[in-house]
This record gives sequence, structure tokens and C-alpha cells, in this order.
Amino acid sequence: MKQRNFRTIKTNGVSLRTVVEGQGPLVILLHGWPQCWYLWRHQIDPLVEAGFQVAVPDQRGYGGSDAPEEINAYDIIHLTGDVVGIADALGYATFTVIGHDWGAPVAWNTALLHEERVNAVVGMSVPYFRYPVGALTKQENFADNFWYMVYFQKPGIAEAEFEADIRRSLRMIYASVSGSAPEGIFFNPKPSTSGFLDGLIDSEQQPLGVTQEDLDYYVEQYKRSGFRGGLSWYRNIDRNMEITPELQDKKISQPALFIAGEKDVVLKFPGMNLDEMSEWVPNLKGQVIIKSAGHWVSVEYPEVVNEALLSFLKDFGSQR
Repeated sequence: MKQRNFRTIKTNGVSLRTVVEGQGPLVILLHGWPQCWYLWRHQIDPLVEAGFQVAVPDQRGYGGSDAPEEINAYDIIHLTGDVVGIADALGYATFTVIGHDWGAPVAWNTALLHEERVNAVVGMSVPYFRYPVGALTKQENFADNFWYMVYFQKPGIAEAEFEADIRRSLRMIYASVSGSAPEGIFFNPKPSTSGFLDGLIDSEQQPLGVTQEDLDYYVEQYKRSGFRGGLSWYRNIDRNMEITPELQDKKISQPALFIAGEKDVVLKFPGMNLDEMSEWVPNLKGQVIIKSAGHWVSVEYPEVVNEALLSFLKDFGSQR
């Protein structure tokens, strides 16, 4: 694995292990669950070579960063505050923010809550949306069927399942929502009493874009951090809506780009409609849907992702 320049950035009450490389306008890359900074391993150097400074944190609760005990410490105010704090620590008044999976809602909301600081925003996998409180977290909305966000709400349950065998858990999660997975496996119906991993792919064969060395690194990070911090993000889904009523009708004003895999399971979530995205993101410059890609687009098809990012950033990445 290539050696990276890690810095410990103290901000917003936490210490964040952050890869910082390059010189130029600042781009902050935000991973989601269950990942860490390493998700962006194929994007860092191309962005640096294009003339940007790149900051890639382990977000709070992950990898080498702090993992506060309080569930409320993982709400959207704290998470977006961390992003701005990274820019402050590096001496930047403005920056571009790019997020994948849970990192996408953090990126979108950073653009909303800190509008004057964000030049441009890219969301990957998760489009901007605001679900009604309870829509994703209450079992009655899913009858007797398993829904993972409901399962994640009670502290300790999912942690125990995933930490019983970290390597197996990560291997199954990465494979089951990848472009390599059989169609629909993530949404195969199962009882509400099921575990998350029940029915998912369990194979020693690595999915597209993930080598054995990659998996080894991820396992090392999750042995270090556990799963509690990342799962606490899900336990703030409703709180995030409740504490940001000012965003209910607010639109994202900055130049924006959306990237996702054609086979990404997120695009099949209840109520998901990409056609409605431009209503909330009126300065959306494009939607790049990558053929044959699953959820992990940045590692499955890095060249296509990098081309899309660099094309967008050359026009908007340093404007403000």
C-alpha cells in the first residue's frame, strides 16, 4: 500500500486522522459505511496531479479518528462541523466537498449549512433527499420484512453481529452490494427478526475492485474502531431532520454533480427518484450513472469516476 501523509486534525471536539496531500484549492473526500479514508485510494493522486490539495479523513467513529460515546455526537451538525473544521485547520476559507454513501448526505448538508464555505459539491451513491421522520426507522413501515436501518437503531445488536467475525462481515457487505453481486440480493425478502448478514453473499472471492490486501487493511481498521461509531450515524437519521427545520425547503445552490453505479442498491430505496433531484439541486451539472457498477463506484470503476470528477472540478472546484 502506498504511504500516505497522515495528519491528526483536532476540531469540533474530536481528533480526525486525515490524509492530506498536494497543493492548490482544497477538496475534501468523505467516505461512508462501512469504510474509512481508504475508500478514496484511487482518487487521491489524480486529484493532486490535477492541482488540488486533498484532505481525506476517517470520519468520526471510524478508523484512526475519535469515536465519541454519545449517540447525539454523530448528528448532522457535528458531522458537517467536522468538515468545516478540517478546512479551517488547513487554512482554507472555501473548499469543494465530495461524499460517498453516508459521506454524501454529509457533503450535501455541508453545502446547505455552510453555504458560504462550499465552492461545489459532489454526491456519490446517495442523492440529496429529506425523508419524513420515522419513514426509514420504524418497523411498521416495512410490515414484517427486515429493513437494515430499523435493525441498526438499537445500540449493541448490529455491533455484536458484525464484530463476531469482522473479516467475514466486511467481506459479505462489500460483495453483496458490489457490481459483482447477483441482481437484487440485498433486497431479497427476509423476516424482520433476521440479522443483517442473513442471506447475503459469503464467498472467499473478492468483489470487483477489492483485493485481499484491501480487505486486510479494512479489517485492521475495524479491529481498531469497532462498528459502534459508524452505526451511530444511522441512529441520528430522524434527529437530523428534527434539528434542521430550516433546511426543509432549502435548495442546494452550489454547482453539483451526482455519480452512482447503475446497479447501486441505494437507487432502489423506497421513494428514490433521481428525476426529482434537480428540484432540490437546481445547479446540478449532471448525473453520471456508471454501467455495470454497484455501490462501490470509486473502487469498481475508478478511471470513470476520476474522469467525471476532474471534468467537473476543472470548472467549479475553485470557484467562490
